[in-house]
Amino acid sequence: MVQNKWDETKANDLNGLESLVYRSNLLGSDRSVVNIGGGNTSTKTIEKDFKGDDIEVMWVKGSGSDLASMKAANFTGLKLDDIRPLLERDTMSDEEMVEYLSHCMIDAKHPRSSIETLLHAFLPFKQVDHTHPDAIISIACADNGQEIAKEIYGDRFVWVPYIRPGFQLSKMIAEGVQNNPNAELVIMEKHGLVTWGETSKESYDKTIAIINEAETYIEEQKAGKSLFGGAKYDTLAEEERKNIFAEVLPVIRGQVSKDKKMLATYTDDDKVLEFVNSHDAKELSQIGAACPDHLVHTKRVPLYIDWNPQVENAESLKEKIKEGLAVYQEEYVAYFERNKSEGDQIVETAPRIILIPGLGMVNTGKSWSAANISEQLYHRAIAVMSGATVLGNFVSLNEEESYLIEYWPLELYKLSLAPPEAEFSRQVAFVTGGAGGIGTATAYRLLEEGAHVVVADINLEGAQELVKNVNSQYGENRAFAVKMDVTKEEEVQKGIRDSILQYGGLDILVNNAGLASSSPFEETTMDQWNLNINVLVTGYFLVAREVFKLMKNQEIGGNMVFIGSKNSIYAGKNAAAYSTAKAAEVHLARTVAADGGALGIRVNSVLPDAVIRGSKIWDSSWKKERASSYGIGTDDLEEHYRKRTILNVNILPEDIAESVAFLASSKAAKTTGCMVTVDGGVAAAFTR
Repeated sequence: MVQNKWDETKANDLNGLESLVYRSNLLGSDRSVVNIGGGNTSTKTIEKDFKGDDIEVMWVKGSGSDLASMKAANFTGLKLDDIRPLLERDTMSDEEMVEYLSHCMIDAKHPRSSIETLLHAFLPFKQVDHTHPDAIISIACADNGQEIAKEIYGDRFVWVPYIRPGFQLSKMIAEGVQNNPNAELVIMEKHGLVTWGETSKESYDKTIAIINEAETYIEEQKAGKSLFGGAKYDTLAEEERKNIFAEVLPVIRGQVSKDKKMLATYTDDDKVLEFVNSHDAKELSQIGAACPDHLVHTKRVPLYIDWNPQVENAESLKEKIKEGLAVYQEEYVAYFERNKSEGDQIVETAPRIILIPGLGMVNTGKSWSAANISEQLYHRAIAVMSGATVLGNFVSLNEEESYLIEYWPLELYKLSLAPPEAEFSRQVAFVTGGAGGIGTATAYRLLEEGAHVVVADINLEGAQELVKNVNSQYGENRAFAVKMDVTKEEEVQKGIRDSILQYGGLDILVNNAGLASSSPFEETTMDQWNLNINVLVTGYFLVAREVFKLMKNQEIGGNMVFIGSKNSIYAGKNAAAYSTAKAAEVHLARTVAADGGALGIRVNSVLPDAVIRGSKIWDSSWKKERASSYGIGTDDLEEHYRKRTILNVNILPEDIAESVAFLASSKAAKTTGCMVTVDGGVAAAFTR
């Protein structure tokens, strides 16, 4: 049952727009009531216009916002006296409606009002809520839904046949309510619910009560019944599911990224597994989206993989995924061609949801958050199909109706409100030594340009702290922490596997984990030698090898940037182990570049020198050892390094990050096997 969350202590002193914000946030906080990004609410108030006269204003949700998080600034105020005469019209196009409503706004700085503004304006109630509750859409998407609604609500409801939102639908709702004096709610076929009240609390209470009447009825009908025709397949064990997802997600990610790169996440909770394992899942999933809000983010249908987890293996699944995706994309192009209008431009042809028996579902999107929206909305679709099939047969928007929503200019406008994509949007970077100075600066630099970042570090707490800060600034799950000692093969493999399970794959490797030691050559111990070689050569090899295999499986190329050193090409005094390891490291990068070229994998190196500020390496004995080798104190070391450069500068972590970003970007698309020095100009280290 849906919980009534109204809190009088919080709501008592709220009036007008403030009360609307509170009500909207409450409704949006329950995704079984309002789809993410969907629904709209309104209130009618008296305001002063610019002349000081009282005018009646309707505040309605602005386009592109989400009820759960929106604030007062996300609502639009419109003059009702200018809108009400529209009720006398017989028709009005979407373009005319948008243009007309733009002149009704009390402030041009307000966002464009909701697509369903007229629905709120035409109803003669002070407060109006339009929501998409699972229970109500179950009724709205049942072939006998109108009869079911009558059993539940008697004569208290108005049933409106499906029509795309806009002027005509708004007028139909208003006339339906006007013609039924007992009406307390409107059920919009294949769409949602409209409720109202005199006060915010009354409207909210009514919405929750109406939903719970439907919930109670549906739960009674479910008693003793097997959902979706019962189980056809058994769920694989959790660890086996993870292992298979780790194998197939890069394949999926590569195949769905043929138009534009996508991230891929997975979901295997009980509700999803109950559906994908069922007898009816294949047929039900292909009927169509449960409502317009779902369709925009999940496409008309998901891809269902006809795979038997009890008798088929992961290799068979990979082949079926490739075949299924190819067919899906061909069919999507055909769907577009059958329904397109002049000027329509096809969007990405890949599915947003992929259903796999025994495993769960895979969600795709241009970012983790976009994939998460698809995931959330398909959870809602499963809940709707669960209810609709208990009541009758599940029905959905037909192909033409679906296309008219998916390519509707007013719906595309909402999507256009997202920030423009940046250089590394849709890409995932993996940064070793990510919690250190260069690693942190690089993570932030890539994040600024749209990347998702995996912060890999032997210091897990440091990586987690960085990720916490990043996600609070850039958004949920933009970064992810893994513990990794690069010298341990099993930790490297686990870190890459965990990254695949988080984002579906990787596009950029920044091989940056480091350390340093200094001693006269004859005093260099085997421990020092082995430590440098293990971290800076073997470690870089292990990480690069695993990422190389992943990129090869993705089949969409990739970029690697190795963080070398001035010592990679300059024989530093008292640094035999470090200099040798750094020289081997950059030559390793060149060999990987040679092997990766045919696969579209570019590999380049950045050669810094004396990056002291923010560096954890320089917090170790290395600083004291290097100062001693030059016969100066540690406090004088930074100045010593600055003076020996041609440009008379110190090198900062951000300087290295800038070069990493360049080499990983499209600006360096034709560069591989390259070494870029970022050392302020050290003549002794010039390449020759």
